[in-house]
Amino acid sequence: MIAVIYGTRPEIIKLSPLIRLAKTKKLDLVTVYTGQHFSPNMKEVFFDNLSLPEPDYTLDVGSKSHAVMVAEAMIGIEKILIKINPDIVLVQGDTNSALAGALVAAKLGIKVGHIEAGLRSFDRRMPEELNRIMIDHLSDLLFAPTNIAADYLLKEGIQKANIFVVGNTIADALAYALKKIGSPDLPLSLNPKEYFLATLHRQENVDDHLILQDFIALFQSISSRYHQRIILPMHPRTLTLIKKFALNTAGLDIIDPQDYFSFLNLLNNARLVLTDSGGIQEESCILGIPCLTLRDNTERPETLNIQSNILVGHDQDKAMQAVDYFEKERPVWVSPYGDGKTAERILSVL
Repeated sequence: MIAVIYGTRPEIIKLSPLIRLAKTKKLDLVTVYTGQHFSPNMKEVFFDNLSLPEPDYTLDVGSKSHAVMVAEAMIGIEKILIKINPDIVLVQGDTNSALAGALVAAKLGIKVGHIEAGLRSFDRRMPEELNRIMIDHLSDLLFAPTNIAADYLLKEGIQKANIFVVGNTIADALAYALKKIGSPDLPLSLNPKEYFLATLHRQENVDDHLILQDFIALFQSISSRYHQRIILPMHPRTLTLIKKFALNTAGLDIIDPQDYFSFLNLLNNARLVLTDSGGIQEESCILGIPCLTLRDNTERPETLNIQSNILVGHDQDKAMQAVDYFEKERPVWVSPYGDGKTAERILSVL
């Protein structure tokens, strides 16, 4: 029996190819959803988009402090794992849900498989960095997306026999989604390749009043200089803080959080994307969309190596130079994230 534990929108997306394939193969698979993302757009719509069955078990962890979230998830997961006694627990990425699942499974003597293992930003201020390091060192099977990620694991003393370079399931998920959505119309009377897309949600970027203000000013300056609308699907937490700090967002097209297909349509037709999301760095790379990462580091160095992505933080000069580069050079690259058969490789290893 395989138990899959997840709790956020990115996890749903990246695990969807594996869950669908396991169901097609009639494998004994049990899914546990922690409820870390709790609004309808963060869960139900994504399950519908990706043709996924409802989870076998659902917890109601919700958005709390890191300690409370992990603790509550662990309590709920432990009861489930004791009841079902799986052979292996699979977790994906670097979320609190993934950490909770890996910790409980390891302490119960159940094997742990980590999908998207070996990512490193080398910035321990990021909660995700702490999570992914701990999960990797608790895991028995480490499914690395690239050779760079595998090398990081080897340098940390993890045995080569436990590491499998399989690609990234985001390539599988994108291939599936693009076939399903076709070519729908864009919202807001947008035309393809005539707008920039932006996302902003990381706590180090939005919790500080002055840093968040810098990002809003950066978006406004880029929109004005390049005569491009900036579409900003607003994360609920970011919107709350913008209101709290009374920041002026004039000139930006702020829209509600999008379901997976709607966001993917916006991304696939964007001229350029500005983001602090790890997953969007990968998706934009696969889709051929230039990316400015609104951070000073990234756990996706492959995207920097092929120049699909440039780190700009909240430095306006760096951001303008990066946009200038992409607008003038229009570089072309080959995605390092595999051929869309990552889920098949993971199940083959299992």
